[in-house]
Amino acid sequence: MHINELIEKKKHGQDLSSEEIHYWIQGYLKGEIKDYQVSALLMAIYFQGLNEKETYDLTNELLHSGDTVDLSSIQGIKVDKHSTGGVGDTTSLVLGPLVAAAGCPFAKMSGRGLGHTGGTLDKLEAIQGLSVDLTVQDFIKQVNEIGLAIAGQTANITPGDKKLYSLRDATQTVDNISLIAASILSKKIAIGSDALILDVKVGDGAFMKTKEEAEKLSSALVKLGKAFNRNVMALITSMEEPLGQAVGNLIEVQEAIRVLMGQGPQDLEDLCLNLGAKVLVLAKKFDQEDQALEALKETIENGQALNKFNEMIKAQGAQIDAQGLLDQDLSPLLGQVTAQEDGYLASLHALTIGEAARRLGAGRLTMEDVIDPGAGIYLVKKIGQKVTKGETILELYGKDSSEIQEIIKDIQAAISYSKDPVQAPTLILHEVR
Repeated sequence: MHINELIEKKKHGQDLSSEEIHYWIQGYLKGEIKDYQVSALLMAIYFQGLNEKETYDLTNELLHSGDTVDLSSIQGIKVDKHSTGGVGDTTSLVLGPLVAAAGCPFAKMSGRGLGHTGGTLDKLEAIQGLSVDLTVQDFIKQVNEIGLAIAGQTANITPGDKKLYSLRDATQTVDNISLIAASILSKKIAIGSDALILDVKVGDGAFMKTKEEAEKLSSALVKLGKAFNRNVMALITSMEEPLGQAVGNLIEVQEAIRVLMGQGPQDLEDLCLNLGAKVLVLAKKFDQEDQALEALKETIENGQALNKFNEMIKAQGAQIDAQGLLDQDLSPLLGQVTAQEDGYLASLHALTIGEAARRLGAGRLTMEDVIDPGAGIYLVKKIGQKVTKGETILELYGKDSSEIQEIIKDIQAAISYSKDPVQAPTLILHEVR
């Protein structure tokens, strides 16, 4: 068997066997198969695709390329959530405390942000003293004690995926549905939760640009999860504009707290409540979603959801509580984006906003880049809202003002207006089980 044979087969649309996929991944990890050879194979896969069995075999190889985490000692049905990435995607910081307050263990090992998408770990590390570096034993202990933990992945989870993803990123082969599905599910299955809900983003600020692409990815993920005997469902949600009103790290933590207090933006609260209701049904806490929804709303009204957030950050070393975080200052206000005409906001491109937040210091292009926790963007207005010329639409926070005029110009170019009323984007588009 030789890697060139596999490249030739896939180039002509032929299927790869389990043994061939094992040979490829193991050889690449050992350095016996070179980057340029795997790059050629990835490009052949990009154009020819993988069938369901090939996708399963690839996922299985990536899954077993490193450690797996046994969470069986966590009491109850454990749930996890994964988002395919967006702008202002603060859902994990709200969803975890919500479902934990309703009695469902929420055990999430998360990742960092790259490019225009924010990472949950970066947001948590904006909290003074908080550590996301929990051992597996401490992670399990914390979930058993308070029902909730959000931490970083152990260093040796799916090293095959880490190496392969870097090459995919460099060779423009990221956006292939089978490769995306194998990457996501290998990591999630390696971390042994019982049920998984997937928030598949679609639109300008997402990797999936059309609903059709998002539906294909969702179906592939759900089928793959079931093949590994996991209870998986997907919710397709819009990312045409940033979710909520905050884009950044500390600024998103503050927004999550406001949602848990019942004072946050409606779109973010609605999405978290809907995700949470589905999670509680997956975890068999409720038979019907409407019952679960009412239970979650009650945890906000009686303060239990906010208490659970405080319990989590305290358990992970935070030297501040939710109220202290709300009182904490962001980085300096560097500038504002104002309305260029009277009317209604018709578009507010999420990708441009996410990229602007990164340039302000809230994100990174490489894993070595240092984040400014206080940098970010606050959306004073969103699509569908009425504006008058000169009125503030966005506030920009950061420490480096060198690019601020260029950033403002780029954001203004991504905003459009309408003289007639405009309906806000529909947030929840479709469910896949």
